[in-house]
Amino acid sequence: MEWLQDTVKVMTEILQNGGPFLGVLLILLESIIPALPLGVFIALNIQAFGNIFGFLISWLSTVLGCVLSYLLFYYFVSDFLDKIIKKHKKQLRKLEKKLRKISFPHFVLLVALPFTPAFLVNIACGLSKMSYKKFTVGILLGKLSIVFFWGFIGTSFIESITDIETIMIISLMLVASYLLSSFVSWKMDLKD
Repeated sequence: MEWLQDTVKVMTEILQNGGPFLGVLLILLESIIPALPLGVFIALNIQAFGNIFGFLISWLSTVLGCVLSYLLFYYFVSDFLDKIIKKHKKQLRKLEKKLRKISFPHFVLLVALPFTPAFLVNIACGLSKMSYKKFTVGILLGKLSIVFFWGFIGTSFIESITDIETIMIISLMLVASYLLSSFVSWKMDLKD
């Protein structure tokens, strides 16, 4: 596990040497390429720049990335898709209307959930033409908890992943969870 510690150390040094711009760039890239690990980038920013500044960089970057993605789909992609998808326009309009009418607290809650795919939320809100104000304020509020969550979990995870005892405990918990869920599924006759 020494290679992982070395990798984290090198990545942290690269961020520190590259300055906050590199930390911002990583998170902006994650907004465009959703396969990139936001949690890891936030944890690295917090390790490289400290709790407060790393948090601010990560939070503002993820908000900016979400807004840019939303604007792209709001202004450019939605009109293009309208022309292509004429067949299912009625069903899509119903879905868009429901999304536009989602209450603000529910929208913030959706954005604040750690495993909500932010990229899909940005696309859906842009395509549905949700108001810019509602989207931006919702993202600003919701992303506070996401960045805090990934900053805390991520830095703890990076520290604990190098400890073999922690890895063994996590592995045993995963195996036990799998076995228990298999038993419950069999006992209750749960289908996929």
